[in-house]
Formats: sequence, C-alpha cells, structure tokens
Amino acid sequence: MSFPKMFHRFRPHPWHGLEAGKDAPRIVNAYIEITPFDSVKYELDKETGYIRVDRPQRTSSQPPALYGLIPRTYCGRRVAELSPTVKKADGDPLDICVISERPITRGEIILRAKVIGGIQMVDHGEADDKIIAVLEKDNIWGNAESIKDIPDIMVDRLRHYFATYKILPGENSAAVSVEFVYDFDHAEKVIKAAMEDYIEMYGE
Repeated sequence: MSFPKMFHRFRPHPWHGLEAGKDAPRIVNAYIEITPFDSVKYELDKETGYIRVDRPQRTSSQPPALYGLIPRTYCGRRVAELSPTVKKADGDPLDICVISERPITRGEIILRAKVIGGIQMVDHGEADDKIIAVLEKDNIWGNAESIKDIPDIMVDRLRHYFATYKILPGENSAAVSVEFVYDFDHAEKVIKAAMEDYIEMYGE
C-alpha cells in the first residue's frame, strides 16, 4: 500500500514537534492537557509525548479554564529574569489557560489561542507563569485584546485555583504564591523569553 507524501508514520511530540505559532506571541498554538471537567490532573509525559495521570485533584476545586502548554517554549533563565522574587524557573514548557464560551470537554487537542495576559506565579521558589488567552474566533471572547476585556470573576477564579490547587487537606497554605496578574504587554515578554529559552536549551 502506498501512502501520500503528507502521511506521517509517527505523530509529532506535542512539546517539541509542534510550533508555538507563526503569529506568536499574540496568537499561539496551545496543546490542552486538562479541561474544566477533569477531576484528575493529566500532564504531558515529556519523554513519550503521551498524556499521563499526574494525580487526582486534591480537592473539589477544578480548573476554571482549559489548561495546557505552548509548544517549543521552555521556562529557563530568561523567564526567571522576568519574575523578580525567584532565581530560576521551573524548567517546563510555558503553561497556558484558554477561555472558551462553548464547553470543550476533551483534552489532548490543539487549538489556536489569542493571548491577553497572564499570572505571575511562584511554585517552591521557581517561576511558573500561567499565560491567559481566549480561543481564537470565539463567538463571545474572540474580540478580547486585554486582560481587562474579560470579567474580573474569571481572573479571580484562575488566581484562586492556582493559589490553592496544591494545598493538602488539613493544611492552610502551600509553597505556591500568586504574585500578580499582568496584561498582554508583559505576557508578550514572557512568551518571547520562553521561546528563546527553548532555543537555547534544545536548538531551533
């Protein structure tokens, strides 16, 4: 049996085999790992490129938006320099939360997202930024250009989730802090830094 030239015998690795997006950092590709409907935290297995079970969610709190990563990004030296209270970043791909009007109930998908801002988070002393975006061409949120274009309650839910999702039952705090929420101008710097950190770490 012959196959067309476009046929790929192996799928590309979601982190290394996909592109951040030709219009990045405004419009980026996002690989979605978990959805607001997941009571289990799924995570990309860096070695194989498959989704693995990380852990059941510790509490009843569930992610308030689609959650995943931006391909070909790496949180290294440059990302850490944008977070003044840390000395290093977490060494992972850059995280992204994507807001969609229509429920998207499955993970392990790729979508195009318009970046509008982000959350500067510190996890165990390491920079762990969360980029905030809206689904490109979304019927409700697609025209958003700034973090100010979405309701405060959406941002508050994201802040609360990331500030509390690692707290164990019976504990009052975790080694995670949400430093501040930023607009697109800073998100642009973080994404560019993560793309440059990736090139330094893994090459073009």
